[in-house]
Amino acid sequence: VEQAASNDQFQTLVKAIEAAGLTETLAGEGPYTVFAPTDDAFAALPANTLDSLLQPENKEVLVKLLKYHVVSGAVPSSEIQSGDIITMAGKAVTVHVGEDGNVNVNNAQVTQADIEATNGIMHVVNHVILPSRSHAQSEPKPTGVRPN
Repeated sequence: VEQAASNDQFQTLVKAIEAAGLTETLAGEGPYTVFAPTDDAFAALPANTLDSLLQPENKEVLVKLLKYHVVSGAVPSSEIQSGDIITMAGKAVTVHVGEDGNVNVNNAQVTQADIEATNGIMHVVNHVILPSRSHAQSEPKPTGVRPN
C-alpha cells in the first residue's frame, strides 16, 4: 500500500483500498503479489462504475474486486507461468505468458513488473482485472450499475 501511495499513477487504487478497509490487511506481513491497476485502468471502467464501487453499500463488492488483484506469496515475473492462480478473493485468474514474455492476467497486461514492496511484489496492469466468464458465475454486482 505504501508503494502504491507514493506513486501518482495509483491514487485511485489507494482510494479504493481505503474505501474497502483493506489498508491494514495489505500492509500486513504478507508476502503478497499485487497486480496493481493504474488510475487510467480505473478510468477505463464503464461510466459510473468506480463511483458506484466506492459507495459504502458496495463495500463487499469492492473488497472482492480488490482481492481479485492479490495473490499470496511474492511472485516475481521470472516465476510467473501460464495457468490459473487463486487470488485472495478465492477466485482464479487466468495468467498467460506469451512467447514474447508479455504477461496477461485475464483482461489485463502487465506493463511494469517486479516493483518491490516491503511485504511482496507489485506488477502494474493496464486494466482493472475482472473475473473471466468461466470464473464469474456467482460474482456479486455493485448496486446502481447498469450492465453494458
